[in-house]
Order: sequence, then structure tokens, then C-alpha cells
Amino acid sequence: MTPDAIDLQLLDQLQNDSSISNQALAARIHISPPTCLRRVKRLREAGLIEREIAVLSVDKLGVVAGHGLCAIVEITLDRQDNDALEAFEKRVAADEAVQQCYRVSPGPDFCLVVHAAHMPDYLALAQRLFTSDANVRNVKTFFSVKRSKFGARVPLPL
Repeated sequence: MTPDAIDLQLLDQLQNDSSISNQALAARIHISPPTCLRRVKRLREAGLIEREIAVLSVDKLGVVAGHGLCAIVEITLDRQDNDALEAFEKRVAADEAVQQCYRVSPGPDFCLVVHAAHMPDYLALAQRLFTSDANVRNVKTFFSVKRSKFGARVPLPL
């Protein structure tokens, strides 16, 4: 499916606030509510909208859940054949502490964003995902001291 100009406008609006009502979304795009509903359903079915989530405030939840650690981790593997890369990706994707995983080039093979409750929790994660994997050659971890920006917005040609 190739999105047209109206689809792109819908996607742009939904990136800002996916909880917007169908009526309000239709009004913003200047289309009828039934057309809006049909188009959004089609965008979901085509996989252009992967999922809808709530972005939580780490700072405000710190009182309840503890601030924890956010780390950006660079991983270099010994073997970079397709099977080894996919096996590593599959293992880290299954771990709840891994928030994001990127296969990158050049440099390390992967960059991960991970969250842990505290340093012992991070050490357990490192043991589970990196140390126990004989194919992991190098791990370089950067701990976040402040989140300055967080987003998942994809720029669209409007």
C-alpha cells in the first residue's frame, strides 16, 4: 500500500496523539468520520501503524518505581554472519529490559537502549545477554544522566 496525501496527514496527526477521537481526527483532516475510520483501519491493516502505546514519564514514575538506570549499550560480535546477527537480535528482543535495538554500521554491530532498576539489575542483564554469549566480543555501556528528548516521531512528507 502506498499512502496518499490524506493518509500521510492522518499518520502525522496520530503520531502526535493516537488517543484523538475519530470525529476530531476527521475534522482536522477535513474528511468525513466514516472515511477517516475506514482509512485508519486500512493503515493499521497495511502495517503502517505498527501499534499504539502510552509513553510514560520516567521522572514522574520515579517516585513509585525508582528512577533506575537507562543505558545505551554498544555490542560488537565476533561473527557477523546473518545467523549470528539474527540470533543475537532475537535474544535481546525477547528481554523486557531492552527498550530498543538497532543493527548499526560502521562500528559496533548493535546499539541497545536498556532500562534497569539499579546497578545489580543491570549487571544481571549484562550477564544474561552479553557475558553468557560466546559470540559477544565487546560491550561498551553509556549510562544516561538525563533524558533531554524522547520521541518516536517519523518525519513525513506533507
